[in-house]
Amino acid sequence: MKKGVLEMCILSIVSHKAAYASDILSTLKEAKLIVVEGTMYPLLTRLKNEGFMTYYWEESRSGPPRKYYEITELGKSFFKELTKSWRELTTSVNAIIKRS
Repeated sequence: MKKGVLEMCILSIVSHKAAYASDILSTLKEAKLIVVEGTMYPLLTRLKNEGFMTYYWEESRSGPPRKYYEITELGKSFFKELTKSWRELTTSVNAIIKRS
């Protein structure tokens, strides 16, 4: 379940603007979702390979070029589906919790 949530969070982050991998990690960390690089990079690669994201290289002022990820149209559609499923799940879980 966590993998699907991470996918949704990553797609959400890059849906606002293209992002460098360390920026994505920082945003997740700020939200208290601690993700290690060993988890992050394979997930970014899989999202790219599935056509949900693409990337481009940009020269850096301080070091080697950076790879920036951005969402594709297919990724936007997938993100919309994930968001709908997430809302349905949280509504159901909250209804059960309220019974306690």
